[in-house]
Amino acid sequence: MKKKIIRQIVLPLGFAVLVYAIFMGLFAAGALNSFWRGVLITCGINVILAVSLNLATGYLGQLTLGHAGFMSVGAYVSALLSLYMGWNFATVLLIGALCAAVVGLIVGIPTLRLKGDYLCIITLAFNEIIRVIFLNLSITNGAKGLIGIPRKSEFWVVYLCMVITIYVVYSIVHSRHGRAIVSIREDDTASELSGINITYYKILAFVISAFFAGLAGGLYAHYISIIVPKTFDYNKSVEILVMVVLGGMGNLPGSIIAALALTLIPSLLITFSQYRMLIYAIVLILAMLLKHSDAGQAFKAKLTEKFAVKRKKKEARS
Repeated sequence: MKKKIIRQIVLPLGFAVLVYAIFMGLFAAGALNSFWRGVLITCGINVILAVSLNLATGYLGQLTLGHAGFMSVGAYVSALLSLYMGWNFATVLLIGALCAAVVGLIVGIPTLRLKGDYLCIITLAFNEIIRVIFLNLSITNGAKGLIGIPRKSEFWVVYLCMVITIYVVYSIVHSRHGRAIVSIREDDTASELSGINITYYKILAFVISAFFAGLAGGLYAHYISIIVPKTFDYNKSVEILVMVVLGGMGNLPGSIIAALALTLIPSLLITFSQYRMLIYAIVLILAMLLKHSDAGQAFKAKLTEKFAVKRKKKEARS
C-alpha cells in the first residue's frame, strides 16, 4: 500500500514540483522572456482543454464538438464576475467552471442518448447556440466583447490548474469509475447488461470534461484580458479535438504532448510569419499520416508493449 501511494502520488507530485522549479529558474535567469512565459501559459490552458476532452471523447468514446462552448461559458461567467462584482480570482474561476459543468449537465442529459455523427452534430449546434447567445447579449458587449478583464492568470496559477486537471482525470481513469467508462466505449450494450449504469457514467464524464473546459476558459479570459464570441466558434472545438486525436484517443500522455506540440510549433515558426500557418498545416498533416502509417502503428505497438512489461514488473514488486 505504501509503495502504491509513493508511485501514484508522491512521485508525480515530485516531478511536477521539479518541472515548475526548472521553469521558475529559467525565468529568473532570463533564459525565458515574457513572450515565452505567455506561450507556456497558453500551453497549460491547451493541455487542460485536451486532457478534459480526452475524458469524454477518448475514454468514453463520445465524439463531441462543443468543447469551445463550455470554455466560453467559463470565460464569460468568470470575466463578468471579475468586471462587475470584483470577486476573488479563485472564486470566479470556480464559479465559471461550475456554470460550465451545469451547462454540460443540461446539454448532456438529452444529447448523450445519441451516438456517432448525430452526437457530433448536436454538440456542434450547441457550440454555435452558445456563441450566438453571447454575441447578442448586451451584458457581454456583443461582438465587441469584454475588454479590460483583470490579468490574473499567472504562470503558477495555470500550472497548478493544469497539474490538478491531469491528476483528477488520471485518478478517474484508473479507478473503478474509469474502468466503467472505458467499458462503455468498448461496448455500451454489454456494459449495461453487466450492471453498469451507462447513462450515469456518460453524464459524469461529460460534466467533468465541461467543468475543466470552463476552468480553462476562465484562465484564458484572465490572461488575454479581452474575449469575443468569435474566439469560441467551431474552429476552436476542432482545434482541441485535433490535439486529442493526434495524441491518441484514450491516451493521457499523448494528449499532453500533442497540446504542447501544437501550441509551441506556431510560436517557434514566428520568424517565418508569411509561411507559418502553411508549415504548421504541413507538419500537422505529416504527423497524422505518420500516426496512421504502418511504421507509426508498429512503433506505437512496440511502445505499448514496453510500457506493459514495465507495469507488470512494478505490479510484481508491489
